[in-house]
Amino acid sequence: MTRPRSGNSSGFTLLEMVVATTILAIAVVGLMAGLSGTTRNATRLQDYDRAVQLGRTRMNDLMLDMRIPRDSVISGTFDRSQTGGVDAGWKARLTQFALPPVLQPNETGLDRLELEIWWKSGTNLRTYTLEAYRPRVLTADDVGAAAAAQAAQAAKAGQ
Repeated sequence: MTRPRSGNSSGFTLLEMVVATTILAIAVVGLMAGLSGTTRNATRLQDYDRAVQLGRTRMNDLMLDMRIPRDSVISGTFDRSQTGGVDAGWKARLTQFALPPVLQPNETGLDRLELEIWWKSGTNLRTYTLEAYRPRVLTADDVGAAAAAQAAQAAKAGQ
């Protein structure tokens, strides 16, 4: 026996409820997946930002340190308390970039400082490189070494 429906009956049928619940579930799953990706990206960017700040600080220290040997690599690691518990370190190399046209003591040359910062992000090793240039006053040793290198290069080119 079925009851006759009156014209003012309100409510939802079971089919309407199942369809509405399914649509809501799909929306919630999509939202949760988006939030998961956003959280992953935020963590990755936080590690990168921390590495950039540590790199800038290390670059400033190296730019002021006039005892860095040229044409050799120096390296170190950052304290884990500074990196938020992430393994991170650096590698730097100072090279001669440019010399004045006339090699004389007390003239100004230009050195290039390359700094590579590395850190672990999960199982991946991430890196980025900073470059800076600084002037230096040439000494008699610098002039002699540069002249010898230029002579060797000219002799090699003449062969």
